Amino acid sequence: MSHRDHSPQQGAAPNLVDLEVMRNRSERFRAECTQLMLETDKTCKRMQDGDHKRLDQRLRDVQFLKKELELKLDEMVVEIDVLIALQSRVGKAVEACKEPLKVTVVCLEERKRLPAEWLRDEVRRELLKEAEVIEGVASLLQSVAKQIIEQIRLDRSAKYRLEKDLKEKFEAQCIDNSCALMSHHSINNPQMPQNSEIVLSSPVTPKQWADISENNMATAEQQQVNSRSLRALVESLLEQTAADVEKQVQATTAAFQLKTRELKSAKSQAEDQLTKILSELASQQKIRADLLVAAAESERVGSLAQARLALRRQRPGKEQCHDAAQSRLLAEVQQLTAHIGTLHEAARRSDEEQRALVRAQLELQQSIQMKADALYIDEVICGQHREPIVIHNF
Repeated sequence: MSHRDHSPQQGAAPNLVDLEVMRNRSERFRAECTQLMLETDKTCKRMQDGDHKRLDQRLRDVQFLKKELELKLDEMVVEIDVLIALQSRVGKAVEACKEPLKVTVVCLEERKRLPAEWLRDEVRRELLKEAEVIEGVASLLQSVAKQIIEQIRLDRSAKYRLEKDLKEKFEAQCIDNSCALMSHHSINNPQMPQNSEIVLSSPVTPKQWADISENNMATAEQQQVNSRSLRALVESLLEQTAADVEKQVQATTAAFQLKTRELKSAKSQAEDQLTKILSELASQQKIRADLLVAAAESERVGSLAQARLALRRQRPGKEQCHDAAQSRLLAEVQQLTAHIGTLHEAARRSDEEQRALVRAQLELQQSIQMKADALYIDEVICGQHREPIVIHNF
């Protein structure tokens, strides 16, 4: 085309039809854009409303689970505190067994000073049984204390899970609450990056999310049940063991009291018998002295008769007649000799009786002293040791 063909004066006129078409297309495009903006705005509002509703529902769900978790956590805190208090009671009960056991051992040691034949009595049997009961109770309570410690550990583990779950729920609630308050006016960069992808760092379904808290609460509930069962068992054991120890202590005390009464009665009888023995010994000593006096008097009379007979033998031969006087003197000598022998035999028997009475006196005195020593050990020493023992409910 030549240069003249493109001059303004000689160029073709604009095509009005094409211009009309272009203008109409532009108008339609503007209308479509307006409609698109309206629909986009409507969609954005609908999406925001939906987001708000879902976030509100999520917040309500989180709040509900938080309340459930807080209630269960409060219950676990109370349960742990109660178990700790019970643990303290059991510890004090174990300590309370030490002094009675010590007293029992001291009484057994003190009573070893008694004669061997006296050691196998009812008091010793009750003391041995008392030591066995107290040791058994202490061992049982120590085993129970270990169970309480383990249950406290399990309760604290369940409490830790609840606290961790609550902490995470609180953080999630704060985040979701911030999300609910957010708007496109509140963010610094309202432009959404192109081709952005949302990556779920931990894909957890709502059911799994709820199950985690339910499992934590179920675990806590089970530990609560276990704690209550253990507390009931321990309360029963504390009551029963205290009753067992108190019953045995009373039985041992009763055996001591019975033994003391028996010893006092036997000692009193022995003392009465000793008084009689001493009186009889004095009488026997007096009768022996009287026998010796009587024998001496008889010997003097016999000597007189013997002297008379000896003198009469000096009579002249024809005068030595066996007359009545001679016969009487001979009879007197025989009778006096017999009486003197009888008196000396009686004195000898009196000596034997005195020796027997002295042996009885020594045996009685020894027996009385042994009973006095036994009374001092059982009533004074053991009594003073056992007096402070008072078994209360653990």
